[in-house]
Amino acid sequence: MPDPSLVRFRRIVESACEALEARREEINDLNVFPVADGDTGDNMARTLRAVLDALDDMTTDGRAIDDIGRDEIVKEVARAALLGARGNSGVILSQIVRGLAEELASRPGQRIDPALLASALGRASDAAYESVREPQEGTMLTVIREIAHRVSYLVAHMEGAQFPLDIDDVSQNAALAELMVGAVSVGEESVARSPDLLPILKESGVVDSGGYGMVVIMSGILAALSGDNEAPARVAHHDAPSNGKLHQHESSEFRFCTNFAVTGSELNPEQFRGDLERIGDSVLVVGDISTLRVHVHTNEPERAMALFEEFGDVVDVELEDMYEMTAARSKRLEASGIIQAAEIARGRCGVVCVVSADGIAGLFRDLGATIVDGGETLNPSTEELLAAIESAPEQEVVILPNSANVILAAERAVELATKPAVVVPTTSQQAGLAAAVALNPASDMAANVQSMSAALAIVRTGGVAPAARDDADGRFDKGDAVGFIDEDLVAWGEPETTLKAILDRLGNDAELMTCITGARPPLSLDQVRGLAPPSAELELLDGGQPNWWWLIAAE
Repeated sequence: MPDPSLVRFRRIVESACEALEARREEINDLNVFPVADGDTGDNMARTLRAVLDALDDMTTDGRAIDDIGRDEIVKEVARAALLGARGNSGVILSQIVRGLAEELASRPGQRIDPALLASALGRASDAAYESVREPQEGTMLTVIREIAHRVSYLVAHMEGAQFPLDIDDVSQNAALAELMVGAVSVGEESVARSPDLLPILKESGVVDSGGYGMVVIMSGILAALSGDNEAPARVAHHDAPSNGKLHQHESSEFRFCTNFAVTGSELNPEQFRGDLERIGDSVLVVGDISTLRVHVHTNEPERAMALFEEFGDVVDVELEDMYEMTAARSKRLEASGIIQAAEIARGRCGVVCVVSADGIAGLFRDLGATIVDGGETLNPSTEELLAAIESAPEQEVVILPNSANVILAAERAVELATKPAVVVPTTSQQAGLAAAVALNPASDMAANVQSMSAALAIVRTGGVAPAARDDADGRFDKGDAVGFIDEDLVAWGEPETTLKAILDRLGNDAELMTCITGARPPLSLDQVRGLAPPSAELELLDGGQPNWWWLIAAE
């Protein structure tokens, strides 16, 4: 028996596709999380388009859509969404589509009524959350969850939530459209709140792109059910900000957005996530025992695919260079005037800094730096330095390696970079901080190299740390304090006397001394202040570095 609900379903998918396509670039421009590669609108549109194409392919043998059967359509729709998904947003949307489809198919013969729609949205929300290892609120996950909750609430308070089989199409559409009005409304409220839940959105002056895309999709569904083709146009616009704040999310360290499918038997998504997370981030592995969709940001796409080769066939591979995608979006925003010329000039030159602790990272970040976590040994790879250069939002970049051991790797990263970059060879974090203070983002790279070099020329550095081993000459034992001026060991013994010796020697003729305290120092801040020479102003900062009790710079 023909099922008119299937005809309605195709109309809804087509309308949602059209609404999403109309705002695809706008959604792209908002994309800053988890990586600002500007493709959320593209990925969501491709996922829905794959569903629509699958529906149309099913009728090429002459069958009408309403004669095919709900079970067959649901199976093909879920598979098409899975195989068509790209990026985080596309994969999550594919799971929303799967959840909706599976619930709608679970009640054969039942008309799609408000009660079934509410249940389907709830299942879709659950599927979306289950697809992500660490769900982040303020994203499309929050939006679909709050939409599902609002629709369930409306259904609980409406009469006739379950339709009789003989209900006419006009009445059925009107009742479902009434729910979608509520869905669009709560979705817009959720999107507007997203910057309060996800700090990177507030910092960049945008709402969540994927959540906004979900609302646009819901408005397309509303248009199909109500016949009101202007419904999508009434959804509030959320353009990228005109104040130049939009930037690359700084945690991105991988270059390739890697997407592929795996076909086989007895596949288990959980089996592969850990291995993928060791070589990348933004990992999503979804699907069933016969088909998986894999998404990962990594510098080693081939290694990611190799993890699956003994378990099935790796197909439908697509790699996208996120550095190129980010650069293309920036050019598009500049050309459209969204990023004003004055703001572009203000962010002309940036700085990349290698650090070893959260506290020190915060000090550099407050100066506008892009951070590379060098670990306790300050030893990042060339790939990590290159990724930081490319992800920095500025047009030109100065690298502060902050360790003699990092200088060569930094110089190699500069050679490989696609944007102008240069190394100012700082050999300590405290010296790097003095150089970073001298940065003028509005000046070009050459001018900043000159000013940073001038700042370093008047800075002397030192530090006090616990000795890692006994001294071969018997001067100190493991755990005793050892004090350095630049690279030279000049004092040792008790922490108090050693620190005073370093402060005295660095404080000679200095006007300002900066002391960065590490993790678990043996002296209090008041004790440190009491040791400083009276001729110099002492600034105490919390760095939290693991291997140095105090890092000191004198100007």
